[in-house]
Amino acid sequence: MLLGTALVLLLLGGGTASAHAALRAIDPEDGTVLKSAPRSITLTFTESVGLLDDSFRVLTPKGERLKTGEAAHGAGGSDTASVTLPAKLAQGTYTVAWRVVSADSHPVSGAFTFSVGKPSPATVVVDTGPTENPATESLFNMGRYLAYLAAALLIGTAVFLAACRPPEPARLGRLLWAGWGTLLGSTLFLLVLRAPYEAGTGPASAFSLNAFERTLSTRPGEALLVRVALLLVAYLFVVRLLRLGESRLSRPWQAAGAVLAVGLALTWAAAEHASAGIQVPVAMTSAVLHVLSMAVWLGGLASLLSLLHRASSQLPPAVVARFSRLAFGCVTVLVVTGVYQSWRGLGSWKEITGTTYGHLLVLKLIAVALLLTAARLSRRWTGRLTATATGAEAKPAVEEKTAVVETAPERVGAAAERVRAAAERVRAVAERVGAAAVSSTSAGTAGASAVAEPEGEAPAAQDPDDAVPTPAEPVSATPGQDARDGRRTRGRDPRADAAYRHGLRRSVLAEVTVGVVVLVLSTVLSGTLPGRAQAEAAEAGPATGGLPTASVTTVPFAVAGASGKVQITLDPGRTGENSVQAIVYAADGGLATVPELRLSFTLPAKQIGPIDAGLKNKGGYWGTNDLTLPLAGDWQMKATVRVSDIDQISVTKTVRIVG
Repeated sequence: MLLGTALVLLLLGGGTASAHAALRAIDPEDGTVLKSAPRSITLTFTESVGLLDDSFRVLTPKGERLKTGEAAHGAGGSDTASVTLPAKLAQGTYTVAWRVVSADSHPVSGAFTFSVGKPSPATVVVDTGPTENPATESLFNMGRYLAYLAAALLIGTAVFLAACRPPEPARLGRLLWAGWGTLLGSTLFLLVLRAPYEAGTGPASAFSLNAFERTLSTRPGEALLVRVALLLVAYLFVVRLLRLGESRLSRPWQAAGAVLAVGLALTWAAAEHASAGIQVPVAMTSAVLHVLSMAVWLGGLASLLSLLHRASSQLPPAVVARFSRLAFGCVTVLVVTGVYQSWRGLGSWKEITGTTYGHLLVLKLIAVALLLTAARLSRRWTGRLTATATGAEAKPAVEEKTAVVETAPERVGAAAERVRAAAERVRAVAERVGAAAVSSTSAGTAGASAVAEPEGEAPAAQDPDDAVPTPAEPVSATPGQDARDGRRTRGRDPRADAAYRHGLRRSVLAEVTVGVVVLVLSTVLSGTLPGRAQAEAAEAGPATGGLPTASVTTVPFAVAGASGKVQITLDPGRTGENSVQAIVYAADGGLATVPELRLSFTLPAKQIGPIDAGLKNKGGYWGTNDLTLPLAGDWQMKATVRVSDIDQISVTKTVRIVG
């Protein structure tokens, strides 16, 4: 199940990630001509970056690798990258390819040129390589998705067991161990793949000892290593939790579990965007609370759904009610932290409609609204189920009290009659004993032993009341007694109870499904350039390598009865690294899906090209972040649209690339 979900997440969120660190300034500026050679090259980013062994590659006008110093942070701090150059540089144009790691753990790369004395007749074209190797990127993203899901299962299931105290806790043991094992395995997997992911190399390079040692010295590597250590300690907590059964955890163990959960959440916050930018302490706290709330809610939903479907006995409504209160608290925290993180990422309202980050955020908000709707249904079913259970317990007690009140006069009257009858029998016996004593004294003869009866009178028959009274028989059962005997079988409607449980199962399943969608969008957002960073880079202007106004070109096509147009956006539309977004529209203006779209660029004036853009299907559009155009001029952009297995068409348009 976990692997299948991860594959779905990978397909939905695949493709090259847009890292959070945007280039704000370059010194020397891209395309400038300097009178004398610079002593160093410095790049300034919108947030802190990590450096690699090969962060800078400088090529001479002849295309040879220039020997430089080691990459280091500049005087501006951790959001800069700098490298020293030789004292003397030959005249001509130099090409610089750079690569760093953003604070949110994503690699960033690009290229630019500068000239000493005067530009060279022809500029060396440098292949900066892909920002991320496709195979390594796919495997790494799969590990990230699995880690998020596993954390939700581990933390959420543990909190559900400790706080909600369900019966048959062993039923959740498999879910708990699955979360722990998957999180440990995915963390080790990410730790091994970290070096090739940063370097943009294939998975085989992960087995380099030097690369692994370097990974352990970086902040993302240290965070992953700390996560492994915390999971080893969490093993003892999981064993303790499952051994307790339905008993409550002691306060020391509860505190230990809380510390472990916060520590695990910190390993994400410390290696991602919350650790850089504005208000870092507040952002880190918000990120930890956001991850924990997500895990408790989503993991608790998975636990509840598992018990509703697999438990051998009915789940007590009290357990569902406890989780309902817990989930409400999680939703409150998620809303508050989500609003703060959205503001921190966007910066202003206009970035909602003007950036990809804003568009994704809107989709996430819609998904969250659906999730809250499903949660509201779950709370409604929980309320009905709890009310039914409360009524079933209260109704027999009310019936019993009513029966006792109704039959009290009858029982009191019957007891009074028995007391009067017993008193009459005692009086009659006393009278006979007295009469016998008087008769025996007046007889006067020693042999007389009997009292003469009057002539003509028969002996009196023995009165039935002469017998010694026996104890009163117990009071017979009353209607109230019958009510007590039937307490366990009356008052609860099985059909209504089953209907409420069925409705609860469906609403919880809907919550889990929409929750996975929210998790997908959250993961994609974590790899998308925030609107605030994009705005800061754009304010720097074209001269500093920022993000000027993009170049938008529309290419019409018609082939084999299919027609439409392709809208191609080059951002920033100038020399150096460009991102490409291509959207295919049908003839009626709606979005169209094509099996393949290729894009290449040629500069006839300099006999450069064709350069393949390497577009990838991003699900709804085609794009890449790895197109490098080294020179300014009028480039021939050739778009090839394939509409079937055998039908395709190529259309060429001229685009202007500025320096």
